[in-house]
Amino acid sequence: MPLQIHFLPDDVTVLAEPGEPLLQVAARAGVTIPTGCLMGSCHACEVEMTGQAEPCCACLTAVPSSPAELEVNLFFDPTW
Repeated sequence: MPLQIHFLPDDVTVLAEPGEPLLQVAARAGVTIPTGCLMGSCHACEVEMTGQAEPCCACLTAVPSSPAELEVNLFFDPTW
């Protein structure tokens, strides 16, 4: 069952399937998440997601199966 993903601060909402790569969902929604290494080492793609205490690397993160609505807050790092 698709989930609703809301990207902040862009205020863009898109439907995504559980297990779909978060970077792929963002690209489909027209949201740019900066990337560097694409292996989680550089943390250029760090985002905050609803229900997670710590930021995660979007390059390693898949859409979870719950909750039905997920908010993803993008950081802005001027060095990337």
